[in-house]
Amino acid sequence: MKITKEKAAENRQLLVETASRLFREKGMDGVGVAEISKAAGLTHGALYAHFPSKDALAAEAMQFSTRSAYGKLTEHPVTLPQLVDYYLAPEQRDNLAQGCPLAAAASEVARQDASVGAGYTGGVRQMAAYIETLLPAGEGRRQQAFAIVAALVGGVSVSRNVYKTDPQLADEVLESVRSMLLKLS
Repeated sequence: MKITKEKAAENRQLLVETASRLFREKGMDGVGVAEISKAAGLTHGALYAHFPSKDALAAEAMQFSTRSAYGKLTEHPVTLPQLVDYYLAPEQRDNLAQGCPLAAAASEVARQDASVGAGYTGGVRQMAAYIETLLPAGEGRRQQAFAIVAALVGGVSVSRNVYKTDPQLADEVLESVRSMLLKLS
């Protein structure tokens, strides 16, 4: 049975969105194409009709998730302290599937295909450019924005990594990074 172009586009988008969520939740190497297909309600063959490989799907999923996260970030104007408080909240740390793709993939992207890295790099650039607009004008603003991105992503990543064995330390990491960044604003 042949499907319409609209349905094919819908299926492709569903695969990308499902992969984006599952990659953040379980890691890129922690989920296979069969699981992604099943979660999307499609066959494994349907996935390969749209993507030549898992790497191709991962690249598109990374681009989708960073664009979506950037859209959410810029949807409502915020101050730097508001952004820091939002990003470093325990709710963000604990919400792997819907959280920031930069923090979710921080330890994985270097081991993935360069196309996945390109999507991640684009996300870092977008986030830094946005943060730069929240900083006072002056020399070193771009450098400060990249340092803030690294602190935010690193803070959430470290907090997530220690949470299972030491929840108190995980909260302390978030609070320490928050405190440091709020001194900048």
